[in-house]
Amino acid sequence: MQSRRAAKPAARPVFPFSAIVGQDEMKLALLIAAVDPALGGVLVFGDRGTGKSTTVRALAALLPPMQAVASCPFACDPARPAQLCEACRAAPRRVAVSVPVPVVDLPLGATEDRVTGALDIERALAEGVKAFDPGLLARAHRGFLYIDEVNLLEDHLVDLLLDVAASGENVVEREGISIRHPARFVLIGSGNPEEGELRPQLTDRFGLAVEVRTPQDLPTRIEVVKRRDSFDRDPKRFCAGWAKEEAATRKRLLAARRLLPKVKVPEATLEAATRLCLALGTDGLRGELTLMRAARALAALDGDREVTLTHLRRIASPALRHRLRRDPLDESVAATRVERALAEVLPA
Repeated sequence: MQSRRAAKPAARPVFPFSAIVGQDEMKLALLIAAVDPALGGVLVFGDRGTGKSTTVRALAALLPPMQAVASCPFACDPARPAQLCEACRAAPRRVAVSVPVPVVDLPLGATEDRVTGALDIERALAEGVKAFDPGLLARAHRGFLYIDEVNLLEDHLVDLLLDVAASGENVVEREGISIRHPARFVLIGSGNPEEGELRPQLTDRFGLAVEVRTPQDLPTRIEVVKRRDSFDRDPKRFCAGWAKEEAATRKRLLAARRLLPKVKVPEATLEAATRLCLALGTDGLRGELTLMRAARALAALDGDREVTLTHLRRIASPALRHRLRRDPLDESVAATRVERALAEVLPA
C-alpha cells in the first residue's frame, strides 16, 4: 500500500477544547467516548447556548487526522481489511491518505435519502452499475454524528439510527437493488428535555448522558464571554494561546487509547457495579456493561491499569442516569437517585 498526504484546504479555526469554561461532566464524557468509540456515544441535555455543539466540534478538532483509503466516500480504514466497503475490497491497490475526523450534523428535517444515501435506479437498470450517492451516515463513518434537538427527531429516522447503531452498517435497498457500507460513528445528541422526551429505545443506545446548565456564578459567566469574544475577534491568535494545553490533552487522549486494552477490571469492582445497578433497578444488563466500559476508559485517561471504585463513582451518574425506571413514589431527579444509591452501595 502506498501512502501520501491529501491536499488540505484552509480550515476554519475551531474553538479549543481546552479553552471551554466549565461543563466538566460533558467534556469528560466526550473524552471517554473518544477513547472508546464503541461505548455508544453521548446524550447531552440542557439549556440552549451552553456550548454543546462547540464542545463536540472542539473535540473532533483535537483528534489527530485518521488514515483513510483515497477516494473512498466512506473513508474506509486501510488498516482494517475486514471493515472495508465492497469497492475498497475489490480495488487492486489502496492508497492511504490523512483526513480529518468528520463531524456531521443530522438536521431534524432531513429526508431518509439524505441520511442513508440514494441509489440511481435508472442508471443501475440502464448500465448495470450501482450508482450510489452517499448520505450523512457515509460521511460520519469513523467520526461523529451530531443531532441537535435529538428528542424532536422523527420516528422513522430514529428507527433507522437504531438499526445502523446496532449493526454498524448502512443498507440501502431500492427496486431489488441494494448497497451496503460500514457506518460506525460516535453518536452525539443534544436537546432540551422540556421540549419533548426521547424514545426509550434510542436513549438506551447512548453510552453516557450528561446535563449542562447555564453557569449562575458571575466569574464563570464573565470568563465564558471573554474567551468567546477573544476567539471571535482573532481566532488564530486565540488558538495559538491554547496550543500547549491542546497538545497536552491530545497526548493524554492518545495515551489512553493505547492503554485501554491493557486496563483490567477486578472481580470486586465488577461486583460493585452490578450491586449499584441492582440498587437502582436498571433494565437489562446494558447498565453494567456501559458502567464497566466507561470506567475502564476513564482509568485509561487517568493512566491507571486497573479500574477502581473511585472510577466507578466518578462515571456512575453519566452512565446510569438515563437508564432508570420512573418511580411515581420518588420524584427526585435521576442524578440525585444515582448519588443516593452510590452513598448506600459504594460509600466513599
